[in-house]
Amino acid sequence: MEKVTPKRVFINNIDSYASKCVAKFLCECVVGAAVDPDAVTEEEEERKPHSGAPAFQVVGTVSDTCDEDRPHVLEEYKHLNREELLSKLMDCDVVIYNITQHAEQLEEACWAASALHNEMERFSRAKMFILVSTVMTWACSKPVDPDVPFTDEIFWRRRAHPNFKQHIDLEKRVVKMGKTNRTMFSTYVVASGLQYGLGEQLFHFFFKTSWLGQEQEIPVFGDGSNIVPTIHIRDLVSVIQNVIEHQPKPYYLLAVDSSNNTMEEILKAVSSSLGPGSIQKRPFEEAYLTQELSVMEMDSLLVNLRMEAVHLKELFSINWLCESGLVENMELVVEEYQQSRGLLPIRVCVLGPPAVGKSLVSRQICEHYKLHHITLKDTISQTIAQLEDTVRNVDPDADNEDSAAEAKELLGSLKESMEKNGGLLEDHLLVKVVKDRLMSNPCRNQGFVLDGFPKTYEQAKELFYSEEQESEDGTSQISSFSRKIMPECVLSLDASDVFLKERVMNLPERLVQEHSYEQEHFLLRLDRHRENNMEDESVGNYFDELDTTPLYLEISSSEEPDCLLLMQKILDTLGQPRNYGPSCREVEEEERRKAEERMKREEQERAEQERREEEEATHRAASWDQWTGGLKETRQQEEELLEVQSVPMTIYLMEHVMPTLTQGLVECCTAHPQDPVDFLV
Repeated sequence: MEKVTPKRVFINNIDSYASKCVAKFLCECVVGAAVDPDAVTEEEEERKPHSGAPAFQVVGTVSDTCDEDRPHVLEEYKHLNREELLSKLMDCDVVIYNITQHAEQLEEACWAASALHNEMERFSRAKMFILVSTVMTWACSKPVDPDVPFTDEIFWRRRAHPNFKQHIDLEKRVVKMGKTNRTMFSTYVVASGLQYGLGEQLFHFFFKTSWLGQEQEIPVFGDGSNIVPTIHIRDLVSVIQNVIEHQPKPYYLLAVDSSNNTMEEILKAVSSSLGPGSIQKRPFEEAYLTQELSVMEMDSLLVNLRMEAVHLKELFSINWLCESGLVENMELVVEEYQQSRGLLPIRVCVLGPPAVGKSLVSRQICEHYKLHHITLKDTISQTIAQLEDTVRNVDPDADNEDSAAEAKELLGSLKESMEKNGGLLEDHLLVKVVKDRLMSNPCRNQGFVLDGFPKTYEQAKELFYSEEQESEDGTSQISSFSRKIMPECVLSLDASDVFLKERVMNLPERLVQEHSYEQEHFLLRLDRHRENNMEDESVGNYFDELDTTPLYLEISSSEEPDCLLLMQKILDTLGQPRNYGPSCREVEEEERRKAEERMKREEQERAEQERREEEEATHRAASWDQWTGGLKETRQQEEELLEVQSVPMTIYLMEHVMPTLTQGLVECCTAHPQDPVDFLV
C-alpha cells in the first residue's frame, strides 16, 4: 500500500454557495474514490493508497462578512494583496476559481491564471487550474437542429449571453494558457449547468416562496418553455474531482445532468412538493422587480439550451446523485433544502379537559413559532368549503374527473355523517379530515399545533398509525408517512374540576356560547374527558408507547405572572424557532415602525413635559397671587381691627385728658416758663 500526500487545493470565495459545497465535498473525498475499480490492474491495486486517506487539503479566500465555522477547511485567507495571494497559490497543487455566482471574481480569476502561467518556470511540481464557468457562455448559440443537443465537442461554436461576454473571454484565455506546457501547468474549463441542491441558490426564491405558503400561485417568469440545463452541486463536485484525478485530454467540459427539463416543469414540481401546487406565468420583465433575484440570476433563469455532457459519459465513471435531474429527484432536493437551511417543522399536540386553556396556549405557540393552529371546528369547515369549491369548479376539459368524483363522494359522506350525529363527524371521517390537513404542505413545512385532538386512544392510533414497518431486530417502527405528522412534543394540560367550573362561571356569556360551555354540556364534556383518561388505553398512554412522553402541566391560576411562567416553560421545551427570520423588507418595515413609535413617544413626552411645565407655571402664578392677595387682606384686617380697638381710647382722651392738657398748654404759653415740662408737671 503506497502512502500519498493529499493534494493542496485552493478555492476562491469558500463562503459562497457553490464554492462552499465544492470545498466541503472535496474534503470528504478519499484517495482513489473517483477511479473506476474495474479499470484498476493488479499492479495498480498493490500501489493503491491506504483506504480512507484524505485526497485533498482545501484552503481558500473568504469575504469580509464571513463568520461561519468551517472545520473542513485547512486555511482561510482574508484581505490578501496580490503578492500574498500569489504566494498562497504557488503552494497549491490545484487552483479552482468559481465564477458562476460573483462577476467581481472574473478579474481576480484572470489575474490568478496569468500570474501562475508567468511563474511556470519556478514550479517545483505540476499545477492545475480549473475554471468553473457557466453554460450562460452558450446562451446565444444557434442550434443546427432544435432537437439535437449542444455538446462539449463543439464548444468552439458557443456564443455567450451579452451579459456574459467577459466569462467567455476568460474561458478562452484559460484554455490558451494551458496549451503552453500541459505537463507543468494544465488548465480546464468546466461549464456548469444551473446549480441546485443543498439549500439552493439560484432557485432559492421559488423554494422560499413555496415553503412560506403566502402566495396562491408560484410565478413563472416568461412562458416557461425554455429548457434549463442543470446539475446538482454534489454532482458538480464529482466532475471536478474526476478532472483533478484523471486529468483528461479535453480541456473544456460541460457539467450538466441528462434531464433537459423546462422551467415550467421545474417550478411546477417545486410548487407541488412545497407550495400550493399551482403556478402562474408572468411577463419575464416582472423578474427584474424581484429584489431577491440578481440580474445575473434572472438572465440564467431565462436560458434555453438543450445540452449533453458527452465527455463526462465517455471519460469518467461518475457516481451520480441526480443524473435524471431536478424534477425526478425533487423529494431528495426538498429534504436537502430543509435540512441545509434548518427549516424543520415543529409539530405539537395540546391535550386537556375543556376550559383548561388549550386554545390560548396553542395560539401563543403558533404566534411565537409561526405555526398553523389546527382546531376541529376550523378544519372541518375549511375541508367542506374546499370540497364544495372543487365540485363546483370542475373543468370538463381537464384531467381531474377522478379527483372531482372523490371530492364529491367525500363531501356527501361528511354531510351525511353530520346530519346523523347532530353536527358531529364519525371518528373515521374526523380522523381522515384531520390527517389530510396535517399532511398538507403548510403543515409539513412550518409545522402545526393540534388543539384538543385526539381525544381517545383509538382516535390517536387511527390518526398517527400507518402500517408499521418491521426493523432488523424484529420490532415495529413508525412508518415514514406517520413520522411526517407525528407530534414531537405533546403538552398535557390539566386542572381541578373546581378550578375549571369556577373559570367557566366567570367567563362572559359570549365566550360561553362560542365554546359551548353551557353548564349541562360542559359537565358532560368534562366527565367524558375524565372517563377517557381513567382507562388504561388513554391518549397519553399511546404517546408513551411511541416514546413521546407528554409534558404534564398543572394549571392552578389564571393570573398573568403564572401564565407567563407556564408559556416560558413550554417555549424552553420546544426550543428555538426553525423557520425563516424576517425578510429585508420586513426588517426595514419593523425598523421604520419602531422609529415612528420612538418619534411618536418622544413627541408625546415633549408634549407631556410642556404640559407639566405649563401647569407648574400656572400653579406658581396662582400660588403667588394667593400669597400676595392674602398679605393685603391680612393687613387690611389688622388696620380695621386697630381702628375698632382705638375708638374707646379716643373717647376717654377727649373727655378726661385733652381739656386739662389744653388748659396747661395755654397757661404755659402765657407764662413762658424756663422748663415747660417741669411747669406742666
